[in-house]
Amino acid sequence: MRVFRHLEEIPADWSATTVSIGNFDGVHCGHQHVLARVVERAKQSGGKSIAVTFDPHPLRVLRPDRAPLLITPLDQKLAALQKTEIDAALVLTFDKQFSTTSPRDFAREIVARKLRAKAVHEGANFHFGHRAEGDCEKLKQFGKEFGFEVFVYPEMRLRGESVSSSRIRQLLAAGEVGKARHLLGRPFSIISTPAKGRGYGSRYTVPTINLAAYSELVPKNGVYVTCTRVAGETFESVTNVGTRPTFAGESFAIETHLLNFHPLVVDENTEVEISFLKWLRPEIKWPNPEALKEQIGKDVRKSKRFFALNSSLAS
Repeated sequence: MRVFRHLEEIPADWSATTVSIGNFDGVHCGHQHVLARVVERAKQSGGKSIAVTFDPHPLRVLRPDRAPLLITPLDQKLAALQKTEIDAALVLTFDKQFSTTSPRDFAREIVARKLRAKAVHEGANFHFGHRAEGDCEKLKQFGKEFGFEVFVYPEMRLRGESVSSSRIRQLLAAGEVGKARHLLGRPFSIISTPAKGRGYGSRYTVPTINLAAYSELVPKNGVYVTCTRVAGETFESVTNVGTRPTFAGESFAIETHLLNFHPLVVDENTEVEISFLKWLRPEIKWPNPEALKEQIGKDVRKSKRFFALNSSLAS
């Protein structure tokens, strides 16, 4: 998958494209379904498939007080888009000037002229242009005028749940990582690095890693069964998200304990990815560290039973 940062980077010989435009936060099952049709249609027509997204999220520019924390920051979003086998992702910078583009100008100048789109595939709640005044009906009208077809997809539902980025955020805020996994089509994960000042050396011999500060979406405070990828290996793990209230000087931290641990080469730049599989319990203030240690032992045993029954999730 090629990644373009400007409309002018699209090759001139990409004269017929099939396009989907959106934030694609999470690249969830609904997004994947639409993008699969985009890829299929482009292959049938002999053209190229393009997913168009925005950075930063438009609400961070227009309504920063209402802007959501991201399920997938840009690098993770691009990695997830690549798995759809789309030919290219176009990342457009969203700023105040861009936000003033009228729906008509967006359809004519961007979709028809610069993207050279012959087909546009969107979810039913798609809006575009200044003040989000454009919708799918307007897009169809512009398509007839400017020479592209428009395909609109109804909201996907799985097991009675709406497949949407907002619903996935709600589930994660409630700690329901299993339901979120079903809507995403994969476990929810976060990617960071080890926290500074932890004394990482050339050989890391402690099975617990504290993550550096992470500014995007995390699940509800609590203890989870997880998988942790670090230094190119994936470990079964138990992860605590929260303030560690048993200890003085409470502060938010994400701390993952590797179950099948062996010494690793880790430094402060090592990428750590934690995938959340199951909620175990809320974070609790224990009367002393010994009581916490006893509970951690119980958490570890529950997690090992989970992996014994769900071995494919640890691969």
